[in-house]
Amino acid sequence: MNLAIVTACPNGMVTSVLCARLLDAAAQRQGWSTSVEVVDVQHPERQLSQATLDAAEWVLLVSSTPVDMQRFVGKRVFQSTPAQALQDVEAVLRRGAEEAQVYVASQAPVATKQAPRIVAITACPTGVAHTFMAAEALQQTAKRLGYELQVETQGSVGARTPLSPQAIAEADVVLLAADIEVATERFAGKKIYRCGTGIALKQAEATLNKALAEGVVESAASGTVAKSEKTGVYKHLLTGVSFMLPMVVAGGLLIALSFVFGIHAFEEKGTLAAALKTVGDQAFMLMVPLLAGYIAYSIADRPGLAPGMIGGLLAGTLGAGFIGGIVAGFLAGYCVKLITRAVRLPQSLEPLKPILIIPLLASLFTGLAMIYLVGPPVARLLTGLTDFLSTMGTTNAVLLGILLGGMMCVDLGGPINKAAYAFSVGLLAASSGAPMAATMAAGMVPPIGMGIATFLARRKFAQTEREAGKAAMILGLCFISEGAIPFAAKDPLRVIPASIAGGALAGALSMYFGCKLAAPHGGLFVLIIPNAMNHALLYLLAIVAGSVLTGLVYALIKRPEAVELAVTSAQA
Repeated sequence: MNLAIVTACPNGMVTSVLCARLLDAAAQRQGWSTSVEVVDVQHPERQLSQATLDAAEWVLLVSSTPVDMQRFVGKRVFQSTPAQALQDVEAVLRRGAEEAQVYVASQAPVATKQAPRIVAITACPTGVAHTFMAAEALQQTAKRLGYELQVETQGSVGARTPLSPQAIAEADVVLLAADIEVATERFAGKKIYRCGTGIALKQAEATLNKALAEGVVESAASGTVAKSEKTGVYKHLLTGVSFMLPMVVAGGLLIALSFVFGIHAFEEKGTLAAALKTVGDQAFMLMVPLLAGYIAYSIADRPGLAPGMIGGLLAGTLGAGFIGGIVAGFLAGYCVKLITRAVRLPQSLEPLKPILIIPLLASLFTGLAMIYLVGPPVARLLTGLTDFLSTMGTTNAVLLGILLGGMMCVDLGGPINKAAYAFSVGLLAASSGAPMAATMAAGMVPPIGMGIATFLARRKFAQTEREAGKAAMILGLCFISEGAIPFAAKDPLRVIPASIAGGALAGALSMYFGCKLAAPHGGLFVLIIPNAMNHALLYLLAIVAGSVLTGLVYALIKRPEAVELAVTSAQA
C-alpha cells in the first residue's frame, strides 16, 4: 500500500514532527510504502509534489491547524488530530485504511462568521521552549472550541508567523501570553489580555475564554502604551535577562574559545587568542547596560531605555557589576514613570516630553544616583561576594551548589530558574566561574533524568512519553531545561521533587569538586573546548550522578499509565 502522510501543527514544530515520525514508523512496520510531509509555511518547497500525491492510494492528514485542502481533491483522504494519532498510531492507520473517503471541494469547511477572532503573541525569556509550546497549546484548543486564532511567536530568531494588520484589525481581542514585555503600539484601541506562557500552556481553554471575557482597551499617551495590570518585579527582571542572554552567550563562548590556544595565550598581543578575548570582553561590557536598559524598558517602555542603559554602563564602570545594573534598571524605569505622571506641560510642548524632558531628567537622576549613592556600596558588596566565593570552604560551597541546583529545577525555565542563572552569569562576568558550573550542571539534570526514567521503567510510560524522553535527553545535553516540561506539566508532584533532588546533587558535587566554567551556555558541548572547564571528568561525573538520581527516583515513584493497564487487562 502506498500512503502519503501529511502532518501540521501551529508553527510547524514539535507535535507535527513527532506525529510524522511515529506514523511513518508504524506504516513501514506493516510493509506500507510511505511519503511524509510536515507542513511548514516558511518552507513550501518541502511539501510533497503533486506527482507523489497522485501516486498515493490514500492520504492521512493529521492536523491541528488549517491546511490547503485543494491539493487533495479527488484523493481518498482520512483526517485525524495529533492527540488521536499520538494516543494510538496503529488505530489511526487502521481506521484510515478502512474509512478514507474521496475528498471533493464542496467538503471544505465554511468558517462560522460568528466565531470569536483572537490574535496572540507568545514570548519567553529565552524564546525557545515555552514560546512555541504555549502557541501550540493555544492553537489546538482554539480549533477544538471553534475559535479563529492567529499566533505570533517571538522566539530566539525573531517573530515567526507575524500578525498582519488585517488580522489585528478584525480580532475581537489580543492575547499576550508572555513572560517578558512585548511592544503593543500596533494594538492601540484593541482589547488586550495578558498572562504568562505557563498559564497559556497548562490552561489554554481557560486562557482563551478569559481573554474574550476580560480583555480591556489600553490607552496610549505620549507614545507610551499604558499598562493596565500591575507587572511584577520578576517580569521586569526576566525582560532584561532575555535581551542580555545572547550577549552573554556570545561573549562567554568567545572567551572560552580564546582558551583553546592556552589558558594565558590571550596575554600575547596580536594573536588570535587575544582578539577573541577582546571581543568576548567587549560583549561582557555590554551585558550590564543591556540588562539595565531593558529592565527600564519593561517598566516604562521606550523612554526608559536610554536612562537605563546609561545607568547600566555606569554600574559596569564603577565596578558595581550586574547587581548595580539591576538597581540602575529599576531606578531608571520607575523614575521615568514618575516623571511621565508628574510633569505636566502645555499641549503645544507635550511632544517634547518623551524626546527631551524625560531622557534628560531620568538620565540625570539615574546617573547621579549611581555615582554617589548606589555604585560605591554595591561595588564593595560585589567585591566582597566575589572574594567570599573564591575563599569559601567546602561546606559553604556545597550549600551554595545545593541552593543553585535546586533553584534551576523548581520551575524549569521559569522565574526561579532564570534568577539562579542570572546570578551565576553575573558572577561569571566577575571572573567567578564556580557558580556557573553548578548552575549549568543542575540545569541539564531534569531532561536527562526524564530520559533515563523512560528507559528504566519503560512499562510505566506511554509510547509518546518514551519518544519525548529521547528528545528530552538531547535537549538536556544542550542545557535546555525546558525539555522536561512535558513530563512536569503532566505529573508535577513527582517530576519536580525528583528533578530538584538530582539538580541539588549535581550542583553540590560540582562545587565540591571545585569545577569552574568559562562559558555561560552550551551544555556538555562546552567540554570539547580545551581549558573551558578545569575538571572536565569530575564535572561529567556530577552531571551523571544527578541525572541518574532523578531518573531512578522518578522511575520508582511514577504511576503506570492507566491506558496501558486497561489494554493489558482487556487482552487478559
